[in-house]
Amino acid sequence: MKLHEYQAKDLMVQYEVPVPEGRVAYFPYDAWMVAMELGFPVVLKAQVLTGGRGKAGGIKIANTADEARDIAQELFGKTLVTAQTGPQGTKVRKLLVEKVSSIKRELYFSITIDRTIGKPVVIASKRGGMSIEEVSELYPEDIIKIPIDPAVGFLPYQIRRLKYDLDLIEQENEMSIIVSNLYKLFMDKDCLLLEMNPLVVTDTNHLIALDAKIEIDDNAIFRRKEIAKMRDLTEYNPDELEARFAGLNFIKLDGDIGCMVNGAGLAMATMDVIKFAGGRPANFLDVGGEATPDTIAKGFEIITRDPKVKALFINIFGGIVRCDKVANGILQALKTVEVKVPIVVRLTGMNKEEGMEILKNSGLAFSVAQDIKEAAHMITQITKSKKEEKETTKETNKEK
Repeated sequence: MKLHEYQAKDLMVQYEVPVPEGRVAYFPYDAWMVAMELGFPVVLKAQVLTGGRGKAGGIKIANTADEARDIAQELFGKTLVTAQTGPQGTKVRKLLVEKVSSIKRELYFSITIDRTIGKPVVIASKRGGMSIEEVSELYPEDIIKIPIDPAVGFLPYQIRRLKYDLDLIEQENEMSIIVSNLYKLFMDKDCLLLEMNPLVVTDTNHLIALDAKIEIDDNAIFRRKEIAKMRDLTEYNPDELEARFAGLNFIKLDGDIGCMVNGAGLAMATMDVIKFAGGRPANFLDVGGEATPDTIAKGFEIITRDPKVKALFINIFGGIVRCDKVANGILQALKTVEVKVPIVVRLTGMNKEEGMEILKNSGLAFSVAQDIKEAAHMITQITKSKKEEKETTKETNKEK
C-alpha cells in the first residue's frame, strides 16, 4: 500500500523527523488560503501515487498570491502523465502546499527490504534529487548500502559510517536522531520502502525531508488499522478495487488475452509464456489457492468487462484443490456469468485427467490444452485470428 507524500510526512513528524511546514488542500481555494497563511514563496505539489511528478509538471513554485491561485486551478483536475502511470495518466485530486525551503545540498536516503539477504538495507547517496536508478547507472561509486540485522537494529557504527560517507559531520547529532527514528518508523509500520529524495541540508545547516515516499506491506495492513484508514481508494482502478474486496488479486494490463490462474507465481509464469508465444496479457488475476465457483465467477465478470479482451486463458494448478473440483467450479461459474469470448483451459496437478474429462464432456466450446505451452499457443492464435477477422471486416466495410 502506497502513501501520499503528505501522509508519509505526517508519519515522519510523529517520529520527530523534520519536514517543511505545509498542509494538504482539496480545492483550489483551499490551496490559495494555505499559501497565504504560509507566506511566499510556496511550492504546490500534486498528490498522486506515482513518481516523476516534477518532470510531468506536477510540482510548481508560486512567488505571489496570484501565481498560487493560477497554479492551484491549473493542477486540480489535471491528468498527470509520468513514466510510471503510462499514457492514461492519473488525475490530481489534492495538493500539498509547503513553504519553500532553502537548499544547500541534496541527499538521497531510503530503507527497503533486500530480498536476497532477507534484511532491511539502508541505501543512501550524496546525489539527491535524482532517481536512485539514475545514480546507480551514472555514479555507482556514490551509492552507499548498509544491511541492517533486525535482531540488533541500526547500530551506532553504521550511523557513523553514513555520517562520513554523506559528509554530514556538522549535522552528526541531528543525522543520528533522524536516521534512527526513520528506522524505527520503518519497522513499527511494517514498511517495504521508506524514501526521502531529496533529504536536504538547508542554508542554516539543518536537515529536512523535502520529499517523502512510504510503502506499507499489504500483508501487514490487518494489524495496522491506523494505516488502513489512509488508503486512497480514488487512486485505484475500479476493477482492481472490486477484485480486492472480493478477495482476488487483479491488475489490469493493456493486452487482449484475459488470464485467470491460482497463485501469483503461476500468474507471472502464465503472462511470460503468453508473451513468448507472441500474445499480450490483458490482466493479472489470481483467484486464490482454492479457486471456488464464486471466485471463478467474479473473475469471469471482472475480466470480460474489458472490451479489449478477445479470449480467456484459465491456467489452474490442482494443489490445494483438486482439478476435477476446479473443472466443476468453472462450469458452475459459467451458469451465472455469460462469457462471450473463446476460452482455453489448462489444468495440471491432482486429478488432472478427471478435470479435463469433465470439461471435454461439458458440451461447452472449451479448448482444452495438455500443457502450458500448447495453451499459450492456442490462445495466441485465437486472438490473432480475431484481429485478422476484424481487419478484414473493416476493409470490407470501406469498400462498400
